[in-house]
Amino acid sequence: MTDTTAAAGPAVDPDALKMFSFQLFTKLEGAVTAGMIHLGDQLGLYTQLKDAGAALTTAELADRAGLAERWVREWAYNQAAAKMVSVATEGGVERFTLTPEAAAVLATPEHPAYGMGMFHRLPQTMRALEEMPESFRSGVGHDYDSHGPQGAVGIERSFEPWNRANLLPNVLPALDGVVARLESGAKVADIGCGAGGAVLLMAGAFPASHFAGYDISKYALGRAAQKLEEAGVTNAAFHDPRDEPIPSNNSLDLITTFDCIHDMTHPQEMMHAIRRAIREDGTWLLVDIKAQDSFELNAKKNPMAALMYGISVLSCMSSALSEPDGAGLGTLGLSEGKAREMAAAAGFSRFRKLDIDHSVNAFYEVRP
Repeated sequence: MTDTTAAAGPAVDPDALKMFSFQLFTKLEGAVTAGMIHLGDQLGLYTQLKDAGAALTTAELADRAGLAERWVREWAYNQAAAKMVSVATEGGVERFTLTPEAAAVLATPEHPAYGMGMFHRLPQTMRALEEMPESFRSGVGHDYDSHGPQGAVGIERSFEPWNRANLLPNVLPALDGVVARLESGAKVADIGCGAGGAVLLMAGAFPASHFAGYDISKYALGRAAQKLEEAGVTNAAFHDPRDEPIPSNNSLDLITTFDCIHDMTHPQEMMHAIRRAIREDGTWLLVDIKAQDSFELNAKKNPMAALMYGISVLSCMSSALSEPDGAGLGTLGLSEGKAREMAAAAGFSRFRKLDIDHSVNAFYEVRP
């Protein structure tokens, strides 16, 4: 007689099996609901709910948005079940609305908690799945322009609301002596400037200073050029460093890098370039994702660790490995300890973490 017990493996606990299956499909529910959030943003449904001033039936919502009611109804049921929108039933009539908090996050671009940026670029991010098998085999990823122009817009929508609310009143004043220097006239570079939001904010606030934004994304630079024209400021410019290199003569008073060092193929080389560009009494504002020194700590301390590791595969680490010899730091790859170590290797001697509250980012003042 043949014993098949060992070949079959350990016995499966029926209750544990149900819980694992439930856990698995909650991930699928999250992915599908994320798609519905993307649609709600793109179709203006959240804006209509916010602007209505009262709860709406799906017929009223569809009419306001110029959409077919049956599709809106099924979308609204998903959103209510996921607790993104609120629903109340009176006399058999369902009416949907947004709480003030939901309105801030889903439909108020001016609010620092506005969260639609990553959902804007969700189709482009998920489309990267088609390219990932080859990246896993070759080891080479894809830069941010592989996500197309909407990928750049999504990044812009992700970070600019918080910056508009906090960069000028909270972040720059936390840097020692920087505001006074900007008021009197300084030379500033924002490396990895994206669509140029930070550059244009600072340029408008400090007309005596000159601001240069650098990025290698043609889509982001295109957005930056458009926004520069709309802003009408004359003390800002945008450059591709492959055509117009970052200065290497220690001439810059302030350098900023927002959420980009971990995405770079050669972050250590960039830190050396920043050291060559900055004055001996200059300041580097390094802003990057909050990260711990190990997976164990990230998983323990960061409730969004799974999301960030996944985004890293599809976006951040892919960018950081978009050249065969890329460093591949990834989304959670630049902890404070790692940043200190790399800054010191580049010739910086002072490194201070700033007391700035942000749900995702850490802020550092780095000096020669």
